[in-house]
Amino acid sequence: MSDFPTRRFFLAGAAMAALAGTIPGAALAEAPARSKRPVARPGSSKPATAESLIEAAGLGGSVGFAVVDVATGGFLEGYNPATGLPPASVAKSVTGLYALRTLGPEYRFETRLVATGPVSEGVIKGDLVLAGGGDPLLDTDALARMASDLKAAGVHRVDGTFRVWGGDLPYVERIDDIQPVHASYNPAVSGLNLNFNRVHFEWKRAGQNYEVSMDARSGSHRPAVRVARMGLVARQSPLYTYRNEGDHDTWTVAQPALGNGGARWLPVRHPARYAGEVFASFARSHGIILEPGAAAEAAPEGRVLVTHQSETLREIVRDMMKYSTNLTAELIGMTATAKRNGLRPESLRGSAAVMTSWAQEVLGLRDARFVDHSGLGDESMIEPGSLARALAAAEDEALIAPLMKPIALYGRDGRVDRNHKVKVFAKTGTLVFVSALAGYATAPNGKRLAFAIFTANEDKRAASDRATQDSPPGAAVWNRKAKKLQQALIERWVGVYAG
Repeated sequence: MSDFPTRRFFLAGAAMAALAGTIPGAALAEAPARSKRPVARPGSSKPATAESLIEAAGLGGSVGFAVVDVATGGFLEGYNPATGLPPASVAKSVTGLYALRTLGPEYRFETRLVATGPVSEGVIKGDLVLAGGGDPLLDTDALARMASDLKAAGVHRVDGTFRVWGGDLPYVERIDDIQPVHASYNPAVSGLNLNFNRVHFEWKRAGQNYEVSMDARSGSHRPAVRVARMGLVARQSPLYTYRNEGDHDTWTVAQPALGNGGARWLPVRHPARYAGEVFASFARSHGIILEPGAAAEAAPEGRVLVTHQSETLREIVRDMMKYSTNLTAELIGMTATAKRNGLRPESLRGSAAVMTSWAQEVLGLRDARFVDHSGLGDESMIEPGSLARALAAAEDEALIAPLMKPIALYGRDGRVDRNHKVKVFAKTGTLVFVSALAGYATAPNGKRLAFAIFTANEDKRAASDRATQDSPPGAAVWNRKAKKLQQALIERWVGVYAG
């Protein structure tokens, strides 16, 4: 599948949405655990200590970090390196390793069209089933191609009904329960997903009223859908309300907040039905009328008429590391658990527990705990020292390091310094009063450092209304301070240990 522009269309919004969510509570800071302070070189100015940088940042709450020499595996410096702190989306680096090692970098997800009865002269004498295989990247354009391929295979009628199957993976109504109801980064999860399980809501003023649409748009298509419906209500708050109607999502929005027009993505809670509605609309455009039936209760057996394959897992993980898509993390994590255990996981939390055991045993992440695969849950914890060591050890495999995204560093003028002497490739984790960064820094002389930096202000986090506010007051300023601290620490390490 060659649809990177389409994925970028969806993922650009997801990358921004992932900045505002609920992240695990931070442990209280212990007495600082410090490495031996370096001795300044003769004639050089004494470098700022890590403690002074942390104090100057003024973040409050908990701070922990660790830095390791990649070449030797030697521990260079740490501050609370053995204190478990919330990883936020940095957890996706562990999920990426878990999936790549378990499934293999060349693994591809498959979505199939299965005829449960014989096909005679273009007529399916049975049901047609759209069967998901956990593909995180399945989009509207892919379903359009599958409908076209079904027509090209000679099918023009289905005597039975049209069904969907999303049972390869467990259904989860939302990744995390404590999130704003309209948060598109917290959608449902199932074995059949579409457009990152988001629907596009758009409104335009038309006189005293509004024209409203809900569609499954992607790069080339934007079919309207009924599985998600919107109503306008004359109220000041809340901005959105949601009700699960069993077979569709019903939303309302506060009309006075709409202005002249706009658009946003909303989460989908019925992903398999969503995919089925969109596919049926494309089949209809080819003259294939599908009579909707109940969702399939078991994996369909019969003749596979059309198969859509995803890109390789390596490319899927690369996109996940860049855009931090929570749905991708949950799907590849649960698929890896299914492969590891030989059967479908019973739940998302159960799959995360399997990954926890794997991370402790294989990566050496002492006392790590994951409640999901994306880092969105309230209780996940990682020690920065364990993670930095794991990343240093994993660098030799060339599995996760090449897939991490470049991190911009800033000059003294506050602008991005594209010629900065230090090159950083890492995974970010930025949510409500939690900021994390873990990955690799390369010094001008080529020396590579693996690091993990976790910061969390639990008092501010507890005081925020995480169920309704995407970005509580003060969160953006706090986040900027945390990122400045991250750069200051990286520059310190390069100056002291790789100067």
